[in-house]
Amino acid sequence: MGRGVFTSDFLPSGTVVEISPVIVMSKEDRGWLDKTALHDYIFEWGNDKQSCCMALGYVPLYNHSYASNCEYEMDFDASLMKITTMRDVLAGEELFINYNGNWDDATPLWFRAT
Repeated sequence: MGRGVFTSDFLPSGTVVEISPVIVMSKEDRGWLDKTALHDYIFEWGNDKQSCCMALGYVPLYNHSYASNCEYEMDFDASLMKITTMRDVLAGEELFINYNGNWDDATPLWFRAT
C-alpha cells in the first residue's frame, strides 16, 4: 500500500470528503508521465481518456480497493474531482476509491490489487 487517506471523524454515506482542482495534461504529456513515478498518481481525463490529470489535494493519495468506501467524480468542464463516501465510514477508517472509476468495477488493474 501507498500513503493513504484516513478519517478522524464518522462520515455518513453521501458525505463529500474533498473537491479538488486538477491540472489537465495533453496526450503528449501523458506519454512522458507514464514513464515516470508520477504514472501511479495521475488519472485518465476526458471522454476519450487520451489526456490525463494530476489532482491536487489528497486525491492522489487515496489507495485502491475493489470494495471501496468512496467514489470519485470528474467534472471535465470545471477541471475538478470530487470524492464522496458510498457508505457510512467510521472514525479511524482508511478511505478507499476504486481506480477503475466506478466503485463496483472489478476489472483487473495494472498492479496486483489486494
